[in-house]
Amino acid sequence: MNELEVIQVDRSRSQLVEPLGSKPKFWFHDGKRRLLFKADDRGTGEDWAEVVACHLCELIGLPHVEYELAAEYDGEQRIRPGVVCENMAYEPVVLELGNQLLLAADPQYPLAQRFKVRQHTVEAVCDIMAHLALPPDELMGNAPAGVESALDVFTGYVMLDAWIANQDRHHENWGALRDGRKLRLSPTFDHGAALARNLLDIERNERLKTKDRNRTVVAFAGRGRSAFYATPEDSRALELREAFQTFARRAPGAAQAWLDRLRGVNQSEMTRILERVPRERMSDTCKQFTLELLLTNQQRLLE
Repeated sequence: MNELEVIQVDRSRSQLVEPLGSKPKFWFHDGKRRLLFKADDRGTGEDWAEVVACHLCELIGLPHVEYELAAEYDGEQRIRPGVVCENMAYEPVVLELGNQLLLAADPQYPLAQRFKVRQHTVEAVCDIMAHLALPPDELMGNAPAGVESALDVFTGYVMLDAWIANQDRHHENWGALRDGRKLRLSPTFDHGAALARNLLDIERNERLKTKDRNRTVVAFAGRGRSAFYATPEDSRALELREAFQTFARRAPGAAQAWLDRLRGVNQSEMTRILERVPRERMSDTCKQFTLELLLTNQQRLLE
């Protein structure tokens, strides 16, 4: 099985530092495309998590940003690993993030607060979705039948989060593409915090082998929380599966369509994706744990 290609990024081609987010990143041109390089300078697995999530999106037909493994070089010297992706918003299209959309709807919305935002409720997000069109047509070609609105698609994003254990869909990790007066839901992006990528192999191995029910992969999977709240008065965000179920009640037909796609993903397809990640990015233990986590979350969603 061929390993995934690792794009070599010459740092001398850096054109513009990207200020959004917390990771070092810059734009460059490879001669054909304008790409964003996002570094994993802490070695916590954000690079492989982003790419694995991208391939899982492809399996179920979710509109997503394409990510590829990369490494930054200074001449012949390798500096740091990372990923590259294309710009999803070329002029005149601009990306408006969730917090900007929510602020436009509610002048009291806490724009600058990123985490534990109680106003980031399912109802508030659904109200925004009612004003958005579907993602661009070229990204919707493999979406399941019955997915007909921005909320239908976003419900798929929330199912993805529960599958890949992504607790990081805060209000700057979703958005809309504005072209003039038209707003389209953006493809899903920024999954580098998913798949428990920051665990050490010693903990992964222990959780795979333990007989302590409180330390198993199943127990671990059940603790993941989303960035969505049921009400602004709640002190804790919804659990990942609970968040999907809450959105699913708003879009039951689409939720079932996404679950049917998830049901059609078999273990060998997940294994094939993980096996293609180079071993210097994902150890065998990491791949084994990640597969078990995906299978566990798939089963929990389909129960």
